[in-house]
Amino acid sequence: MTSDESEANATTIKKAVEEHYAAIAQGKVKSCCNTAEPTPEQLYNIATAVQGYKADDLAAIPEGANLGLGCGDPTAQADLEAGQTVLDLGSGAGIDCFLAARRVGPSGRVIGVDMTDAMLAKARENAALGGFTNVEFRKGEIEDLPVASGTVDRIISNCVINLAPDKAKVFAEAYRVLKPGGAVTVSDIVSFGDVPPTVRADMEAWAGCTAGALDKQVYLDTIRRAGFREVNVLKDVTYEYQRGADYGFASVTVRAVK
Repeated sequence: MTSDESEANATTIKKAVEEHYAAIAQGKVKSCCNTAEPTPEQLYNIATAVQGYKADDLAAIPEGANLGLGCGDPTAQADLEAGQTVLDLGSGAGIDCFLAARRVGPSGRVIGVDMTDAMLAKARENAALGGFTNVEFRKGEIEDLPVASGTVDRIISNCVINLAPDKAKVFAEAYRVLKPGGAVTVSDIVSFGDVPPTVRADMEAWAGCTAGALDKQVYLDTIRRAGFREVNVLKDVTYEYQRGADYGFASVTVRAVK
């Protein structure tokens, strides 16, 4: 594939992902993986049983921030402290930003970056509803962050990096904006086995978090090549319902230090 073809493919992927998540934000599609409409109770059950959020945390944020789009709870394992600056890559409707904001307190700040206007609008609405004055949402791509170098203490991300065509750029940008000694904690989808080319080329599967999922070892190596050290897998859960004959997907939570 030439560089022009690769760029065109990346543009197609980003367009498909942005359109899909805009539809979710606008209530036209209710899940990253299908069009079924979950009830608030089902979203709550997904958040607690599947993603691992605590009931007390969910009760402290606007209901509209939980769209059932994550695959873990990176905020709980990000070692957040009062006064820190936290960056959320692909912040969606704001759920992880708001949870982080409660941990860093009024002396800290949280920045959410998302490329989808509809998600940004929903997140800002949720921030106003919840009175989160220490959270701001910026439009941008996670491969080219609208954040100054060396200004962030912690980075979190939840089921988003798999959607980016160039994961190496994502982690290089994460490394750039972190302060020395800062850490990134991400929950994301990885693959194992031989994922069929038909899946890899499917735009719906890209938006559904599977087509773009890197092999687990490749994912970890990509983080290390960006310069990170102490790359540790904190959680690894295989999705049995997404397994093929020779391949499958898992949710991992990974932490690494600059």
